[in-house]
Amino acid sequence: MDLRFTDEERAFRQEVRDWIDANLPADTRERMAAGRTPTKQMQLDWQKKLNAKGWCVPHWPAEWGGQKAWSAIKRFILLEELQGTPAPIPLGFNCNMLGPVLIAFGTEEQKKFFLPKLANLDLWFCQGFSEPGAGSDLASLKTRAVRDDDHYIVNGQKTWTTLAQYADWIFLLVRTNPEAVKQQEGISFLVVDMKTPGITVRPIITIDGAHEVNEVFFDDVKVPVANLVGTEHRGWDCAKFLLSNERTGQARVGASKDRIRRLKLIAQNAPGGERPMIEDGRFRERLVEVEVQLKALEMTTMRVLADENRQLSERKPNPASSVLKIRGTEIQQAISDLYVMAAGPYGMVGADPDGDRWNEPELAPEWATLAQPTYFNWRKQSIYGGSNEIQKNIMAKAFLGL
Repeated sequence: MDLRFTDEERAFRQEVRDWIDANLPADTRERMAAGRTPTKQMQLDWQKKLNAKGWCVPHWPAEWGGQKAWSAIKRFILLEELQGTPAPIPLGFNCNMLGPVLIAFGTEEQKKFFLPKLANLDLWFCQGFSEPGAGSDLASLKTRAVRDDDHYIVNGQKTWTTLAQYADWIFLLVRTNPEAVKQQEGISFLVVDMKTPGITVRPIITIDGAHEVNEVFFDDVKVPVANLVGTEHRGWDCAKFLLSNERTGQARVGASKDRIRRLKLIAQNAPGGERPMIEDGRFRERLVEVEVQLKALEMTTMRVLADENRQLSERKPNPASSVLKIRGTEIQQAISDLYVMAAGPYGMVGADPDGDRWNEPELAPEWATLAQPTYFNWRKQSIYGGSNEIQKNIMAKAFLGL
């Protein structure tokens, strides 16, 4: 198996790098290089540039803005360069989750209305899946949607709703048949305008001090039946398909490569006792181990991406995405641990999510002040999108027939 890139692929990588260098605003680049997430306006502006270039949703069908002629390798190169710059990547809720679901299950009217707006980020979507009593066991969700003529009346609560404070719309799993023998058979998939009366968003401040996630409450919210995606009571099919795409995106190979590259530079100067941390045997052994795991993940990611067109045409989730989710999140958590090791006592200096520091900030560089908040925040990665334990169950059933 030849793992080398072709001349054409190397030329494409350089084209992507040159375009990013020419178009990525300096303040966005600096903010992300420091380890912070882009602001809402940064995300909006950058995604519109990507979409105008034709690089926002290359994995979609060409009629909806995709790049039919692109191979899986070219899509991988684009994503790797965006993550490695680092630059904002297209909003996952729009481009990797809802978009493919609408392409596979939506009506023509839904596709025509939503898909162009998803790609251009004219509508910002959030994900309404998890509930206080339904996280990894998502099928036990209790948010109800009762049919009332040409509307559903929705009541219930969603939690851990990422970036709901920015969202224009939400895609939602609701229970429409509480009498179903199997819980999965009574669930439907809706898209809902967040401006609809009866919706309340309340922030959840996480352990690192960030406002990233929220609770969302639905009190007699009227949703047109036309907003049903797929078949009533068969929303679980949409959910499985969506989660497969979400898990593929959680590999984040390019982002992990960039963080390792920066970590090596940091460790050459960061104190590790009497010597720089890069000379610490335990640190170096762990760093090399993570790099080897990351290379294996890179190869597996490209194999899964190569099968993406089949998934869209057959409307079936790819269980191999569970492999990417497990290894990708484990590697990201391991890298965050290495940053804490490199920061040492300097990691005790605080930093808020917007980059403001306290506790004598002149004593520590910004990367060190973010090391511990990032470490704590990234504990979530092995949980969201279906916990890693659940992914192992999926793999056992799909690959081993257990």
